[in-house]
Amino acid sequence: LSEVKPDVARTKAAEAIAAGVITANADNAAMHAAENRTTLIYNDWGDHRVGADILCYMTGYEDPRLEKMFLPNDKGDYVGIRIGIDVTSKSQAQAKYSNMIVTSSTPYLWINAAEVAFLKAAYELRWGTKDAAKALYEQAIRLSFEDKGAKDADAYIADKTRKPAAYNDPLGNYSATALSSITIAWEDDSAEGADKAAIKERNLERIITQKWIAIFPLGVEAWSEHRRTGYPKLMPAKDNKSGGTVNSKYGMRRLPYPSEEYSENRTNVEAAITSLGGPDNGGTRTWWDCKPLN
Repeated sequence: LSEVKPDVARTKAAEAIAAGVITANADNAAMHAAENRTTLIYNDWGDHRVGADILCYMTGYEDPRLEKMFLPNDKGDYVGIRIGIDVTSKSQAQAKYSNMIVTSSTPYLWINAAEVAFLKAAYELRWGTKDAAKALYEQAIRLSFEDKGAKDADAYIADKTRKPAAYNDPLGNYSATALSSITIAWEDDSAEGADKAAIKERNLERIITQKWIAIFPLGVEAWSEHRRTGYPKLMPAKDNKSGGTVNSKYGMRRLPYPSEEYSENRTNVEAAITSLGGPDNGGTRTWWDCKPLN
């Protein structure tokens, strides 16, 4: 709502914060199932590997959380698989691309204290004070480090030089330059002549990028943030197989309605499509995905 009805968004966010939110990792919300069945996908079957983007950011930042979240490939490197490629050899992909660390006892994450702190930081950046936004951003990173069991959060927070790394595909076919040059340390806008709007936008990118790392593997949440804010900046799919309905630069914006809706619920699905303002395909933006594309 912040880009559509900002007054409503501000009011509802303030009400939520006042009502009480998660502030400590002890209160992180997760489903503790008898067995985490994603271990079949990642470990037993080896059908999935980590995406290239998050590992490019984290290796560029020399992020201490890397070894707590992911497994290296057969060369000891942390490298992901680029979106939109055809894997011709499953065994080769298993060896060359990093896996996430997951066991049968790993809970399914719903929301954690770091995410809440990042959301509050974004609230302060938009409607509050710069000092509060900075403090919450740094607190969120510390909470994430604590959650993952990583050390040296303060040194990480203070780093002003490290940037996301380029992608070097271990198979040599899908390498790409980094699309973002965002650093970690919060940027001050108090200097005379500072471009306050540009610095504010870069600090928003910092918040969303670090939130994205902290909430892994919540893919739907990450995709929603990417669509509504433009961050994190992601590599386009290597091969666009949408038939021209999706812009490669901006990526998939929504899921088309399934065929069952057309056969079982045609009247309502046609009304819904009319409200989209575009065709029922992956390139049409939803009502809240309205920020100018970067």
